[in-house]
Amino acid sequence: MNKNAYQKYKTTSVQSASREKILLMLYEGAIKFTKLAIKAIEEKKIADRGMNIGRAFDIIMELNNTLDHKVGGEVANQLEQLYMFMMDQYTKANISGNPEPLQSNLKLLQTLYDGWVQAVEKIKVENQNQEDKKAG
Repeated sequence: MNKNAYQKYKTTSVQSASREKILLMLYEGAIKFTKLAIKAIEEKKIADRGMNIGRAFDIIMELNNTLDHKVGGEVANQLEQLYMFMMDQYTKANISGNPEPLQSNLKLLQTLYDGWVQAVEKIKVENQNQEDKKAG
């Protein structure tokens, strides 16, 4: 598959994705870039470290910016605090070259991702049950 076709596919898959799918894709991206940043630190690749930390940081900032405090209430407030902590950890890791803040963020991201996957699955099941009731 040539690069342009792949890029078109990726763009289309993002544009046609549900909000839930986009949320999961953002978490997947943050996990990926955090892992790449840890690898860059281990390999002493400073430019790669900065680039990957920057990408992960941007994703977390975007997740934070899209929080709906009116709908999310206390959960949104807690997520905001967590995202702010994570952005601080990325900054510390980028300045110090220490992988520990990144490893801490990676654990948080994986826990949040797993929780969102379960929540999305639950919503799908509930929606399917409602569809079945309407059809029945």
